[in-house]
Amino acid sequence: MLIIRTSVIIPSHSMNYKALTIAYVSDAIYPYNKGGKEKRIYELSTRLAKQGYQVNIYTMNWWNNKHERKIENKVHLHGISKLYPLYSGERRSIRQAILFALSCFKLLREDFDIIDVDHMPHLVLFPLKIVTVLKRKKLLVTWNEVWGKAYWQQYLGKLGTIAYLIEYLSARMPDEIIAVSEHTKTKLIKDLRLKQTITVVPNGIDMSLIKSVKPAKQKSDVIFAGRLLSHKNVHILISAIHLLKPNYPNIKCVIIGKGPEEYALKQLTKNLKLEWNIIFYDFLKKDNDLYALMKASRVFAFPSTREGFGIVALEANAAGVPVVTTNHADNATKDLIKKRRNGDTIQLNKKKLAETIQYYLSNKTKTKDLIQLTSNYDWNYITKRVEEVYLR
Repeated sequence: MLIIRTSVIIPSHSMNYKALTIAYVSDAIYPYNKGGKEKRIYELSTRLAKQGYQVNIYTMNWWNNKHERKIENKVHLHGISKLYPLYSGERRSIRQAILFALSCFKLLREDFDIIDVDHMPHLVLFPLKIVTVLKRKKLLVTWNEVWGKAYWQQYLGKLGTIAYLIEYLSARMPDEIIAVSEHTKTKLIKDLRLKQTITVVPNGIDMSLIKSVKPAKQKSDVIFAGRLLSHKNVHILISAIHLLKPNYPNIKCVIIGKGPEEYALKQLTKNLKLEWNIIFYDFLKKDNDLYALMKASRVFAFPSTREGFGIVALEANAAGVPVVTTNHADNATKDLIKKRRNGDTIQLNKKKLAETIQYYLSNKTKTKDLIQLTSNYDWNYITKRVEEVYLR
């Protein structure tokens, strides 16, 4: 979890100014751990710091040394707990969630006006609610995705009901919620039965950076980027490449990411004799390298069935690459896709994915249209919208 302290100036009607200190909290931060929630906090915090605000992030000690504090990009990082593994096997670690949640009581010593908390893992919201009540401050939470009862039971079996109860109760801790998509807002209302006002401020992309990057020398036909988790369904993508190989013997697919599914995916690639066709990369150190590989590809395949937003799909579009994703009810990325303009949504199966990839290998999409559809998601604009929520 992360907490960022930011000095924001609020003009009053009497022309006096009051300093507002903001705290963001998250257990994982970019670039040490790469995902949508991490990228959002990184982009917001660095922009606020560049504007002259003091920004502090409270998280686990990802830099893994004796010093609990460091500065990166003018942002002050504070390790309020040891670095505990996020996953135990293929599932999120309950131990990590409990230990990091307990460490959040350290916020009792900090000065802030608002805490903006990443909701996952949900346990952190309970101590932070106590902190904000005792300090008579406002608790604001950014909600990335809702799991709901059915998914929790699928994920944890009998313990899923308890996990859902924690999710249900945690959603009642915030004084205000920012949802990263209309999809997440709808699920908060429907699945968690919330009645309070929820503000939607989506994730964003760095349009100017993506525009400045040149295509990589290494060309590919298909590209995927994301954590290698079961719900990302990368195995379906690998099977689709296998179906395409007879007609496209030289087809190249790039898979970028790390996660608990990595070994199984590499074994599947080997079993299907696709070692020459599929190239695996760890998460890349620089965003430029990802965008370069995107620009050198023709289709971004994203067969995930559970996304709270889908930043990487927007990044692919901004790089001039159409996106193929699933029409699953829990996949918010589908809401970003306009059929045959910037990609397609499909039912999750290898045959349909292969057919849709083949369509985009045979038909060019207008790059100008792709970029135009992403123009309202620039991080500079998103930062202003978040500030408006903080200042009201």
